[in-house]
Amino acid sequence: MEHVQAVIKPGKEFAKDSVRLVKRCTKPDKKEYQKIAMATAIGFAIMGFIGFFVKLIHIPINNIIVGS
Repeated sequence: MEHVQAVIKPGKEFAKDSVRLVKRCTKPDKKEYQKIAMATAIGFAIMGFIGFFVKLIHIPINNIIVGS
């Protein structure tokens, strides 16, 4: 019986903690959502430009090294 309780107890604690977390969480309002969306868009743009410039520099260097 002790082995069964040792297996079930962590599951019950996890479920109780999960329910408590979901109850405390709130949906973002419009202002907060726009802020998060803007930060995400800026991050995508920055990473896109970094990738573009790395590729832009990598292609000529690769052609010089490989050369044909």
